Amino acid sequence: MASVLWFRRDLRLGDHAALLEAASRTKDILALYVLDDALLAPAGTPRIAFLRGCLRALNAQLDGKLLVRQGNPVDVVPAVAREIGASSVHVSADYAPYGRRRDGEVAKALAEQGVEWVETGSPYAVAPGRVLKPDGEPYRVFTPFYRAWVRHGWRPPADTSESTVDWIKPSKPLTIPESPDLGGMTLPSPGEKAAVDVWQDFCEDGVKEYGEGRDRPDWPATTAMSPYLRWGCVHPRTLLADIAGDESAGALALRGEFAWREFHADVLWHKPKAARHNYDERFDAIQYDTGAAARRSFDQWREGRTGYPIVDAGMRQLLAEGWMHNRVRMVVASFLVKDLHLPWRAGARHFMCYLVDGDLASNQLNWQWVAGSGTDAAPYFRIFNPTTQGEKFDPRGDYVRKYVPELRGVEGKAVHQPWKPGSGQPKGYPDPIVDHAHERQVALTRYAAIK
Repeated sequence: MASVLWFRRDLRLGDHAALLEAASRTKDILALYVLDDALLAPAGTPRIAFLRGCLRALNAQLDGKLLVRQGNPVDVVPAVAREIGASSVHVSADYAPYGRRRDGEVAKALAEQGVEWVETGSPYAVAPGRVLKPDGEPYRVFTPFYRAWVRHGWRPPADTSESTVDWIKPSKPLTIPESPDLGGMTLPSPGEKAAVDVWQDFCEDGVKEYGEGRDRPDWPATTAMSPYLRWGCVHPRTLLADIAGDESAGALALRGEFAWREFHADVLWHKPKAARHNYDERFDAIQYDTGAAARRSFDQWREGRTGYPIVDAGMRQLLAEGWMHNRVRMVVASFLVKDLHLPWRAGARHFMCYLVDGDLASNQLNWQWVAGSGTDAAPYFRIFNPTTQGEKFDPRGDYVRKYVPELRGVEGKAVHQPWKPGSGQPKGYPDPIVDHAHERQVALTRYAAIK
C-alpha cells in the first residue's frame, strides 16, 4: 500500500529520517506539503517568499511530484490519505506548541479512518525533552545543558535521496504560488542544493575563522545556514557530522551555536507558554512605556531611524535582506527593551514577520534572554551600550555604512557617534531619539522594582 510523507520543517530529501522509515514500509510514497493558514497568516513577505522558493526547489528535486494543498491540515491530510488509499502518514516530529496540538488532532483524525500516524526524527540533532538533569528535571542554564547534550550525542545522517522511494505523481497538483513582490529585497537562494553549496563554501575556510569572526557584522564570518536550518533544507546532524572530530576554537564555537538552538527548543518543549509569556513570571510586573510616544519610538526603531547607527544598520538590514547578524540582533533587542522601555513581545513579533530564519523557540527565547525574563539567573544588568557595541564589533564602521547610506561620508569608527563635533553628521540622519545613559538608569530602576 502507499504512504504519505508530509513535509513540514524538513524541505529536503537528504538525511531525512522520516523518509527512511517510510521507505522501510513501502516504496510508493506521496510527497505532501500543506500551506497552513494558521502559520501563513502572521508571516511577512520575506518568509512567505523564501518558503515558496524552497517548495519549488523541492518540487524540482521530485520531478514535479510534490503535492501542495492549502487549508487546515486536520482536514487536508486525512483527505489526501483517503484519495490514495494510504496505510500510513509519515512526518518529522514537530515540537513547537502549535505543531504539537495540530499533530495530535491530525493523528486522531487519521486513526478514525484506520491510517497509522508515524513520527520519525525531528528538526534537531537531539529531540527536545531527551536531555535531562540527573534528577530528571530539565536544564535552565545553557552550559550544563551543552555538556549533557554533547554527552548524549546524536545519530549519524540518514542515507536518503530522491531515489530512496518511488514518488507517486499527484492527480490534482496545486501550483506553488509565485513569490510576492519583495520591493528590491534580496533573499538567500532557497532549497536543499543551495543549502549544501553555502555550507560547503563555509567549510572550505570559514570554520577556522568562526570563533573570532562570528561577532563581527562587518565580516562575512557566519555560516549563513540559519534560514536553511529553519526550513529544514539541511539537517543539523549533517552539519555536525562534517565538523565531527574538529576541536579547533572555531568548530567548538560552532557546535555551541548549534546547541543554543537546541537548548531553546528544549526550554520551549518543557514550558510552551514561554512562546508568548515571560518565562520568569516576576517580569509580568515590569513597567513598560505606553501611549503615542511609545508607538512613535517603536516605529522609529523598526524603520532604523533611532539615531544610533549600529541599531539603525541592523533594522535596515532586516528590512533589506530578511536577516540580521546575530550580535546586532542582541543590540537592537536591548535597545528596544531597555532604552525605549517597550515589551520584548513587540520586537519578537516584528522579527518573526521579517526573518526568513524566524524560528519560534530561538526567536522568542533569545528576546527573553535580552529582556531578562528568560532562563538566565541574573540578566537585569545586561544593557548593551549601542555606541560601544558598534565601536567594538564594527570598528571600521563598514557595516553601518553599508546599510545607512546617510553616513557613508563619515570615516572610520566616527560613524558610530556622528553627533560628536567634527564627525560631520550628514543632513538627513536623525539625532539620537533617547539618551542611553539616562535610559539605562531608568531600566535598572524598573528592574530593581520587580526584584
